[in-house]
Amino acid sequence: MNRDAKPPEKRATIKDVARAAGVSPGTVSNALSGKRKVDSQTQARITAAIEALGYTPNLAARGMRTGRAGTIAIFSSMPTAVAAGQSRLGFLMEIAASAAVTAMERNVALLLVPPIEDPAAALSTIAFDGAILVEPDAQDRYMQLLSARGVPTVVIGPTGDVPGRAVTLDYALMARLLFDHLHESGARDFPLIIGESGRASNVVFREVYEARCAARGLVPRVIAVPEAAAEAGAREAMLGAIGSGARLDGALVPIDAMATGVMAALRQAGLAVPEQVRVATRYDGLRARSESPALTALNLHLDAVADLATGVLVDLLDDVPGEPVLAAPRPELVARGSTIKA
Repeated sequence: MNRDAKPPEKRATIKDVARAAGVSPGTVSNALSGKRKVDSQTQARITAAIEALGYTPNLAARGMRTGRAGTIAIFSSMPTAVAAGQSRLGFLMEIAASAAVTAMERNVALLLVPPIEDPAAALSTIAFDGAILVEPDAQDRYMQLLSARGVPTVVIGPTGDVPGRAVTLDYALMARLLFDHLHESGARDFPLIIGESGRASNVVFREVYEARCAARGLVPRVIAVPEAAAEAGAREAMLGAIGSGARLDGALVPIDAMATGVMAALRQAGLAVPEQVRVATRYDGLRARSESPALTALNLHLDAVADLATGVLVDLLDDVPGEPVLAAPRPELVARGSTIKA
């Protein structure tokens, strides 16, 4: 036995922090969890006491007390062909990155669940307290799974009836911004190329496109492509439209993976963008910015969307009252070389 060995130092507890800061343990707990507001002076004393004592919360103990895992999950059912590839899950990752920061500030960990074939089996042994579901379709498998488990859920996207709470994206405004920009840029014969699924973005874009065409005396042409086919499917569909001899001076392609396929088809057919054909997509991500020319798209302010959704979910888990539906920030058009002639 080594008589010179020092006994291990006692780990600081929440009571030690409360004593040093001159507050109750409950006030320290509120300051750490964010469940209740703590005034700035009290917060400063608690922070100083935590730093002086080297206090770290015992998350395992807290989980046993509360019955919570301290984890939330973020899901997207968009097929891998759309979500992955060149975009590297860009849309989902942009939301997840901001959501992770907000979750950490609320003392919660974030689990990113990429598109997977059998979510029920894959998630059967993973514990999480709540979920953020990004742009589910009409019969979304994740929504069904989460509902069956009774998991509190916040949806990003649809404006229809959804369980729990939601942060809505204004698909109608997105469609109007892109349609009107193409029209104002001189396009008169441009198809809408969308996914076949009942995802709200597909449904609303089609409705707005057809109404806009009718109002302006244009002939609507909707080309629905299976989302699982994504880039390759859109490329073949566009080549088919070109080969049919139909007049074509533009393309509205909300899904960025499909927009990449359309651009490939135009290059193969020898049609110059934007001199002969103008192209616009919805998400201003890696695919849009790396195309040649870069694609006109929308800044969807996904960082703010993620922050809203994560805050709403944590409030829901903490039984904090709040609005059931919050609106995402207004999207902004980012006009680039795919629609603007030099």
